[in-house]
Amino acid sequence: MALTQELVTEFDKLFPPSKKNKRLFFAPGRVNLIGEHTDYNGGFVFPAALTIGTHMVIRERDDETINAISNNFDQPVSFTLSELDFDSDDQWGNYPKGVVKELLTKGVKVKGADILYEGTIPNGAGLSSSASIGMVTAYALAKLGSASLSRVELAQLCKRMENEFIGVNSGIMDQYAIGLCKQNHAIYLNTSTMEAEDVPLELGNYKIVITNTNKRRTLSDSKYNERRSQCEEALKNIQQKRPDIQSLSNLDVQDLPEIEETLQNNLLFQRTKHVITENDRSRQAKKALQDGDLSLFGELMIGSHQSLKNDYEVTGQELDALFQTQREAEGCIGTRMTGAGFGGCTVSLVLEDSIQAFQKEVHSQYKKQTGLTPDFYICEAGKGVHEQEIGAVNEYTGTEK
Repeated sequence: MALTQELVTEFDKLFPPSKKNKRLFFAPGRVNLIGEHTDYNGGFVFPAALTIGTHMVIRERDDETINAISNNFDQPVSFTLSELDFDSDDQWGNYPKGVVKELLTKGVKVKGADILYEGTIPNGAGLSSSASIGMVTAYALAKLGSASLSRVELAQLCKRMENEFIGVNSGIMDQYAIGLCKQNHAIYLNTSTMEAEDVPLELGNYKIVITNTNKRRTLSDSKYNERRSQCEEALKNIQQKRPDIQSLSNLDVQDLPEIEETLQNNLLFQRTKHVITENDRSRQAKKALQDGDLSLFGELMIGSHQSLKNDYEVTGQELDALFQTQREAEGCIGTRMTGAGFGGCTVSLVLEDSIQAFQKEVHSQYKKQTGLTPDFYICEAGKGVHEQEIGAVNEYTGTEK
């Protein structure tokens, strides 16, 4: 039985019978191929949606209560449409709660609902499990409420929820990719102007291999907010001399000598240097992919990780151990950390015939160096959040949904 049908069957066991129809939705996780820690600096990112993500079965209720259960967490969550304050005891449940609050603010007619989630994304791995939960909830409730919100508006809504309700200063990349990516494409996104270009992800005999360090990290517990504050401080200092600069991404590689002199602070310069050079790598990576130059694309991925390690300092022992081992493994032409860092995952381009040997070598070396066992995900580029058909016959009407 497929996961989605199993989830529908489980939903029927968990919630009381109802004549209202169940609906099934899916939001992918995302992997950022290159362009890390640039989205909140108005820069370029290059993410792709994955074929792993968050499945959601939902059915409206006759009252204003939302009951949410996730197979990935022990704690169920229940709240009403008038009880939408953040509560640390609700843990993961604050994401759907925050989404409901934002939708109501936008005038969407949200009703009570029973919801069952199941995610195939490893939580805390840097593949945007939280953004996936947020986007699938926003998309589904907007559909049920017949709201005319676009996918871009939903992405912006979910970003605002994470920023203001959850308290994490994330950028727009995760929600945008999860909402708008096309099958077998990556999105080249200018986060300053929101101009986006779909770029075919034609990898030939290579596959995307995601490797989980299995060092759990939580975005709000990481130094993510600290890095963002450092970038904001650097920008303020630069603007004293260059008031025309609206974001660090307005600067180019040739500006680096002047910026180093202006900042006179090595730490702030390092952070700024990463943003500037990462934007340059992203531009080159887009062209390399369009030209079919996967070797150059892989080299740019390696350069990205090195910058994230040395200038932005967001990698750590586990990610660096994976990076070094994968870089040296046969068949791997590019590898880097992906996500916020401090644990989570790497993304690699690996020759399909070498994947088994790649996994064996990386598993052995990584466990020897860290004592941890990595998990591997062989992925393709999937499509953004969408509704799926429920194949089961409705027990009340006898008709197909």
